[in-house]
Parts: sequence; structure tokens; C-alpha cells
Amino acid sequence: MPRKRDDIMRASGIILHISSLPSPYGIGTFGKQARQFAEFLARAGQSYWQVLPLHPTGFGDSPYQSLSAFAGNHYFIDLDTLAEEGLLKPEELPASAPADPSRVDFADLYAKRLSVLRLAYARFIEWPNPDFIRFVTDEKDWLRDYALFMALKERNGDEDWTGWEPELRSRKLSALKKASAELRDEITFHYFLQYEFFRQWDDLRTFCAEKGIRLIGDVPIYVPLDSADVWANPALFQLDEDLTPTAVAGCPPDQFNEDGQLWGNPLYDWQAMADTGYSWWLRRLHAAARMYDVVRLDHFRGFESYWAVPYGAPDAREGEWRPGPGMEFIQTVRGAMPELSFIAEDLGFLTPEVLKLREDSGFPGMKVLEFAFEPQEPSQYLPHRYDSRCVCYTGTHDNAPLKQWYDEIPEEERDFAKKYLALTEREGIAWGVIRGGMGSVAELFMAQMQDYLPARYSARMNEPGVVNELNWRWRLVPEAVNETLIRRIREITERYGRLPAADETEAGASGETAE
Repeated sequence: MPRKRDDIMRASGIILHISSLPSPYGIGTFGKQARQFAEFLARAGQSYWQVLPLHPTGFGDSPYQSLSAFAGNHYFIDLDTLAEEGLLKPEELPASAPADPSRVDFADLYAKRLSVLRLAYARFIEWPNPDFIRFVTDEKDWLRDYALFMALKERNGDEDWTGWEPELRSRKLSALKKASAELRDEITFHYFLQYEFFRQWDDLRTFCAEKGIRLIGDVPIYVPLDSADVWANPALFQLDEDLTPTAVAGCPPDQFNEDGQLWGNPLYDWQAMADTGYSWWLRRLHAAARMYDVVRLDHFRGFESYWAVPYGAPDAREGEWRPGPGMEFIQTVRGAMPELSFIAEDLGFLTPEVLKLREDSGFPGMKVLEFAFEPQEPSQYLPHRYDSRCVCYTGTHDNAPLKQWYDEIPEEERDFAKKYLALTEREGIAWGVIRGGMGSVAELFMAQMQDYLPARYSARMNEPGVVNELNWRWRLVPEAVNETLIRRIREITERYGRLPAADETEAGASGETAE
């Protein structure tokens, strides 16, 4: 009996954000290096490539604080591809490689990248393009508001929309029409950026599919206040008559943070969402389905109940739990897109009600190996406690790579991990933890790319709750990947039965191994 698309067969994959790919232009793109990484995954016997949100970044350069839940990040548009299409001349490409190829320089990108893309736009717009016109028409439900939002932000010196003139802040129709006429060329420029983003992403996704690689993408539960989504849909959020949030998102105090976590995102008005049949969320998830094969729903527990903090509170201690949309929302989503696969990011403070919602949803949850050896007993993250209907992660983008994690955890946890997984320096600490996850009953095993690399090439992607010059900047340097690494990843993948079916058949027919 064939498995439904929603079922994830026993497999493995690697987490690497597009920004972390090598490239000569300061940040990873959808170009040649992305295809090389897909080829690496296929040769290493992997079936999945997980990326972080691909939307335009806002505060702190975080992909989880995006200016739009629908638009794509124009930094990922490959400049060499534009040059091959005649939209850029060789001398117009950035002249020098970044000083540090292992780091993204967001300040440099912010200052220079749009000027290069404007050169491409000036040539593109000279000729009629039916595909472009079709794209603008097909995506009008979000694209028009987003492009106007971006054009207005530029005219207002990148100020948050909450500081714009009252008529635009409140979206008075006459003011919107006037601004749209005045900013027509800038709006069309943002249409062009989105057209190129999605065209290049679609080409990359097709290439990945041809290599047998499925794409996992993240859908953050919340959007920031300064986003086209809140500006265009204020009635769907908990805002007062002055469009100021009445409460914001966060997490309650716990053993790690006595003040809790104050995220600051505006909260959804779930009743207003329900009154529309959750149409905004359905459009958002349909957009995600266009981009990914599997969607990881961030902060899944927030659909059962969420922590609401009064707006203006200095920390999250004053918050309270409020009911989320629950199973009604999940059933609406499943009914609207039964073929899309989901992963529930069911980390954090889990109650019986949250666990029941995840079970009733049918979505596989997450098991993080780096959490398995903490003093709380018995840990649900220990591999012998897994049910097969889950995804085992070494860690997420919010966790340290394995070698750093092992060096930093308390001695008690380190000793437990060493005994439980039979870790040795000869095998390599990181490889021993990977072995434990690969060998588990979890249907899918995922590791950060950094977990497979020697310590000198490894770095943390993000440290939650901290705004610094390291978060989101890590990049893979080309010399970190070689034939020895490919063979070793493939061997451990084959050993634990996670090779793609076609690879297993080919290996069995030839009698070859990955050694």
C-alpha cells in the first residue's frame, strides 16, 4: 500500500539556511552554490534540506522577524543568474569578495545590494514580459500591499509604519491611491524583486526535486508589528483603535529565565481569524506549500494556548495564558490542504492539552538530542523513548553545534551523554551523537550542517534572546566540504537504513558500499 505524501519515510537531512551558502557576493543565493549543496546532499544520501524562513528580514536581521509573511528576501536573488540573462553587466557585479567569507555582512548588503538590483530592473522593465504580468496578477492578494508598504518605508526613511502620517497609517483609501500613483515605479521595482526571487527559487526547487531532495521550510507563528501583514490587516490582530497592540507575544518565566521571554510580536485576534474562516492563515500556508514540500509550524503550542503580555510591560512576568484556536484551526488547515506535510515544533512548555492537540493533528513532533541529557527524568528526548512518528534533531538553529554544546553543558549532563551514547574522542563526539539520532526509530533525522564539520568550521547560527553581531551570520566555507565528508555521511546514513529508496536499490544491485 503506497504511503500518502503526508507520511515521511525513514530518511535524514541537513539544516542549512540559504544565507549560509558560500558565494562571492557576501551572502548565499539561489545560484550555482545552492545547486552544488543539493548535489552534496544527494551524494551524501540525504533526502531533506531544511531552510529557515526565506522572507525579507527586519529587526536584528532575523528571518523570524520578517517584513512580510509572503514575500521573499531579495538578498537571495543570484546576481550571476541576472548577468547570464543580460540584466547585469560583468562590471556591475560587486567587485570584491567579502573580507570574511564565513560571515554575512548585513550592513554591507543593506547599503549596496538594492542599487545593483535597480540596474537589473532598469533593463528588465524595458521589454514587455507576459510572465511578469501574470505573476503580479496571480500574487496580487499580498503583493500589492507589500510593494506599497516597502515603497512607503523607503520614502519615510525606513521608519516603522506606526510612525507614518495618520492617513497612511490607518490606510485611508484616498491616501493609498495617491501614494500608489506617486510611487508607481518604486512599487513596480518591488514587483520585479519578488518575480525574480520566486522564479529563481522555483528553478532551484525543481533542481532539488530532480536530485531527490525535498525541502523543509519554517513558518513562524508570529509576525512583527512593523510588517506589511499587520499594516494591511489590522483587524486580525489585538490592536486598539490607535493601532497600538493591547498585548504582545512571549514566554512565561521558567528555570532558564526568571523574567520569561518578551518577544514583542502583536498577537492574533483568533476570533476575528475564525470569523473569516482563517483565510489569512490559509493564504499564508498555501504560499508556504508553493515553496516547500514540508512545513515546520513554529511554536506549535501557541495554537493551543499562548502567553499574552500587556503591551509596554518591561518583561514577560505579567503575562497570562489565553486560549488559542485549537483543533478547529488544525482541521481547517488539513481540510484546505490535505496533501501538505507538516512538522509540529512542539518544544517549550508542554501541557497535556498541547500534547493532545499535536496527537490529534497527526503532525509529527520534534525530539532534540541536545535536550535529552538534562537532569529532569525521564527525558522525552532520549532516543529509547521515541515513537517512530517524530523527527529527531541534534539541535535546531537556536542551539549550539554539537561540539560546542558538549563542551558547554554541565559535567553531569556530559557524563550521562557519554555513557548513554558511548561517546569517544576517537569516533568524534559530534559523530557519536549523530549516530544516536540516525539509529533511533524516528522517521526523520535532521542535523545542522555545522554538526558534521570540524570545530574550526563550526559556529552557532543563533543565540535566542540576544541581539549581537554573530546571530544569523554563519556561512559555510567551500573547503569545509570534501569527498571524505560525503562518504562518511553516506556511510552512517546507509548503516541506519536512511538512504533514499532509489539509492538503496542501486547499492543492492551493484553490491557497492559507501566505504
